[in-house]
Amino acid sequence: MKKKIAYRFRIELMEIEPLIWRVIEVPYTYTFWDFHVAIQDSMGWLDYHLHSFSLLPPRKRKPILIGIPDDEYEDNTLPGWEIPLSQFFKEPGDQATYDYDFGDGWHHRVVMEGIYLQKEGKQYPNCLYGERACPPEYCGGVPGYYNLIDILQDKEHEEHEDMNQWLKGHAKNYYPYDFENFNPSEIEFWNPKKRWKMAFQNQK
Repeated sequence: MKKKIAYRFRIELMEIEPLIWRVIEVPYTYTFWDFHVAIQDSMGWLDYHLHSFSLLPPRKRKPILIGIPDDEYEDNTLPGWEIPLSQFFKEPGDQATYDYDFGDGWHHRVVMEGIYLQKEGKQYPNCLYGERACPPEYCGGVPGYYNLIDILQDKEHEEHEDMNQWLKGHAKNYYPYDFENFNPSEIEFWNPKKRWKMAFQNQK
């Protein structure tokens, strides 16, 4: 019987210190859409916005974009559900940039850490390690995130109560928001095929 393979990736949210990061494992059969869903779930994003992967293959000057094509603007983005990870991630050290929410501008560094045999009885995808909670959606990008943390840490700040009310009333209840806390065992991964149907079934 053919052995099943798993890819291990480290995902780092760029431009924020202390670093927010995850290490996840996904099946080698995953497409870039499937990988996108796994990144969203492990980081703690809600998949409300557009995304794209940017890769620069060897001997290429122009990066390849993989995500959700926009035919109206002819942006040359390849459909992620048609492109297997194995087409671009071939050995440890291979990298990509994963951009999410082009308004707030969340940029992630994605690095393949290893290629392993899947362990019998273990679920894939899974989250092995990580640190710090994901920023709340719609918080205003990196500057907004830092502003949020400053306000939450200062109980005397004039916006302290309003910010907590905003977190309570968010589409996801972020209250109380503990930006230093992350537990990989609490991650639940969606079936990427179901996520794809939710995203596109009403567009046909």
